Amino acid sequence: MRTEGSRFLGVFLLSAVLIYLVLAAQFESFRDPFIILAGSVPLAVSCALLFSFLGLKPLKIDSHVVLITLVGLVAKNGILIVQFANHLQETGVDKLRAIVDASGTRLRPILMTTAATVVGHAPLVIATGPGAGARNSIGIMLVSGMIIGTLFTLFVVPSIYMLVARRRATVVAPERDAPAHVPELAGSTV
Repeated sequence: MRTEGSRFLGVFLLSAVLIYLVLAAQFESFRDPFIILAGSVPLAVSCALLFSFLGLKPLKIDSHVVLITLVGLVAKNGILIVQFANHLQETGVDKLRAIVDASGTRLRPILMTTAATVVGHAPLVIATGPGAGARNSIGIMLVSGMIIGTLFTLFVVPSIYMLVARRRATVVAPERDAPAHVPELAGSTV
């Protein structure tokens, strides 16, 4: 347990770097993953660890897995906002309007994911009996991290987006009614 516990920081940092690289490939940008991870992950993880730092719940190996899971769940909320804001910018909407609209439009899916996670793990928070200590620790860390992480995602990610995100060029879609260009065949007779 001591050996595995000392390796946690390395595993956690490796998972954050891996998520960053996957997001960088998805968004084809190094800024967008920074916005997502910096706006949501540190606050969610610090809230999840709050109970351990206060001495209410011990930090166990199960808790380490919860923290890595929490990074993925909270990052997903940031992905929803940033991806939709980028799409709105590409349609010609300015950056402020894009992030405000993206946050409002993606509010429902974010709250649904958070509610499903919190309600699904609520029995772990109130568990009793043999092994309840480990289950309580998992439940409290995941539920508190998800609730606070979601609240911060809704406010901090848009703020960081306004500071860091680049202005995206408007993508013009080809007209459907315009005649298609047909190259003429040189020297052919019909």
